[in-house]
Amino acid sequence: MDAKSVISHEVAVAAGPFAPGHLGELTQLVPFEMVDEVLAESGGTQQRIRDLPSRVVVYLLLAGSLFPGIGWKQVWRRLTAGLEGLAIASPTAGALAQARRRVGARPLRGLFDLLRGPAAGIGIAGTRWRGLLVCAIDGTLMAVPDSPANQSEFIKHRSNNGGAGYPSLRLLVLVSCGTRTVLDAVFGPTTNGETSYAPRLVRSLCEGMIVLLDRNFAVQALVEAITRTGAHVLVRVKENRRLPVLKRFPDGSCLSRLGGVPVRVVDCEITVGTSQGRRTGSYRLVTTLTDPHAHPAAELIRLYHERWEVETSYLEIKSTILGGRVLRARTPAGVAQEVFALLVTYQVLRLAMADATATQPGADPDRASFSIALNTSRDLLIQAASVIKTTVDLVGTIGRRVLADLMSDRRIRTRPRVVKRAISRYNAKGIVDRTTYKATISIGILTTRTP
Repeated sequence: MDAKSVISHEVAVAAGPFAPGHLGELTQLVPFEMVDEVLAESGGTQQRIRDLPSRVVVYLLLAGSLFPGIGWKQVWRRLTAGLEGLAIASPTAGALAQARRRVGARPLRGLFDLLRGPAAGIGIAGTRWRGLLVCAIDGTLMAVPDSPANQSEFIKHRSNNGGAGYPSLRLLVLVSCGTRTVLDAVFGPTTNGETSYAPRLVRSLCEGMIVLLDRNFAVQALVEAITRTGAHVLVRVKENRRLPVLKRFPDGSCLSRLGGVPVRVVDCEITVGTSQGRRTGSYRLVTTLTDPHAHPAAELIRLYHERWEVETSYLEIKSTILGGRVLRARTPAGVAQEVFALLVTYQVLRLAMADATATQPGADPDRASFSIALNTSRDLLIQAASVIKTTVDLVGTIGRRVLADLMSDRRIRTRPRVVKRAISRYNAKGIVDRTTYKATISIGILTTRTP
């Protein structure tokens, strides 16, 4: 008879019908007490103990963000897979839908408000520049199901093949560029543009921050609103924007005004060289940091490149977590619930990664693999592992796996912005080179022209 191995494990979860309410090891960042608090504040706590208590439903919604490609009954099976031997409810799809409607979006929004913000670690590598927390604001579109209810609030946009795609919502986030943690977010119909939503993110800015913005946000009223919070701005503007030259500085920048705000203007040329040749572009940056000695122009130009971290955040949310899928919810209320659940899930993953890299002095959070953290979290949820902490473990399984396989320092690379997967192959024009090349970058500061 062949020898065999038998493996058994113990799990520690909440008692009774609350047992399925967990998020694996991520429960340490979203503990029972936090969920109960937001449910109490939003009036979402159940009046009697059900097979699906409200706390369990909140964790179900968060688990749904970890497993976006499956139905809610399959999500439930993953929540309960590690609870063998316990008396666990087996709800129908209809019961799960009713429970999600009963809880609503407010508790998920409450969780997001409690968790949003920069990682708490002191001195995390790459988060600050000359003492300022580096942040960025940008927007993206997310597709929602093409249901009559969603069509009443969200409009369709033309797709690559000329037809109408799914209805979309507009999401804007304020991120900490060093850790890609979310400081704030706002979303709604695409009938409102990015500059209509952006002022609602100003509430989360304060002294000691610098906000990086692209040309779409170079709006006088927005810059003035950010400045009133004590935060600083570094924004790209159109090259032909007329800005008066009030004083010239030795580093090539000049003093000017944007409305009622004193600003510095930096004109530059950036040349990217690869084995395929060289490409030069002209850029005009405007900043509220007006002292050229404390904040040299060349450093500001390099700092502006960090704005792309918010684009990477959207890549992680839309491509890595969602896999390019449309959201599930078929009503605007359900969409709001799902988006807040997705933001909470992304935030706790990012916090877990930041906590891990903070234990290694000098380790840049950029080197932490988001895919490793995401897939480890999925595994631990299915196992119902580390739901309740029984020993002191500052890093955890997620952190250990991330630290064991840190990525190399980011190389200087260039890649043209192209559609990698068009809806219609007949819509492509010409030959698209998708090769990633190693690059060298040179910066030349230009003398700002007098208008």
